[in-house]
Amino acid sequence: MSEDWRAELKEALEDFVDTYVVRGAKQADVYDAILEEIGNLRANYERDPDPAEDRARADVEEPSNDWPGAQR
Repeated sequence: MSEDWRAELKEALEDFVDTYVVRGAKQADVYDAILEEIGNLRANYERDPDPAEDRARADVEEPSNDWPGAQR
């Protein structure tokens, strides 16, 4: 992968921040919130690198047959 993704990421982040600044948030507050959420994402990733994989391994539960139409 080339370094072009970094330029695209930078542009996307600038647009993202601008969205909230235009809505009235302070730019510094938006940056602080982004950094906080990145920290949360990193911590979550360290605990479970692929959470979608967990659901695939979960036991499939059979539907309940205690609804009125199932008693026939």
